[in-house]
Amino acid sequence: MAAPTVTESLALVVREVDDVTAHLDEASAARAAELIEGAERVFVHGAGRSGLALRMTAMRLMHLGRDVHVVGEVTTPAIRPGDVLLVASGSGTTTGIVQAARTAHEVGASVVALSTTDDSPLSEVADVTLVVPAATKTDRSGTASAQYAGSLFEQAVALIGDALFHTLWSRGGQSADDLWPRHANLE
Repeated sequence: MAAPTVTESLALVVREVDDVTAHLDEASAARAAELIEGAERVFVHGAGRSGLALRMTAMRLMHLGRDVHVVGEVTTPAIRPGDVLLVASGSGTTTGIVQAARTAHEVGASVVALSTTDDSPLSEVADVTLVVPAATKTDRSGTASAQYAGSLFEQAVALIGDALFHTLWSRGGQSADDLWPRHANLE
C-alpha cells in the first residue's frame, strides 16, 4: 500500500476532526463559555502540544481584552476566587495539570477541562469537562484515530479554543477593528 499524499492525509485529519467535534456535548461547551465569560481572569495550562494549543486560546482571549495568563510563565499571578483555569489533558491524569486544577478548586476558582474522558482525577475536580472522543497520546491502536499519538486531541483543543473565542467575541459586540490594537506591535 502506497503512502498517502499530503492532500489525502489532510482529508483524513479534517474527517477525524469533524467527527470528534460533532460529538461534543453542547451543554458542557455552553457551560465552559459561560465560566470563561464570567471570569475575572483566565489561566490556561496544558503540557506539550495541548499546552501550545491552549496558548493560542490565551492569545485570542487577550485580543478580546480579557486578563489572561499562561501557567508557568514568570509573570503569572496566583489564581484566586472569580478566576477560571482552562486545562487540557487527554488522559485526565497528567500530574501537573491535575494538581493545578486541585489548587484552583481549593482556592475557589472554577476549572474548565478538555479531556478524552470524564472519568479521571481531572474531571473529578473540574466544574465542567468537555469530552473530546479522541485517542490519548498512549493509544497507538489506530481505532480512535489514524493519526499519531494525541494529534487528534491536540487539534481539537486548538479548534475548541477558537470556537470559545468566536462565541465570546460574537456575544461581546466588538468589531475586528476593536480587537486589532491588542495585537503585538513590537515586530
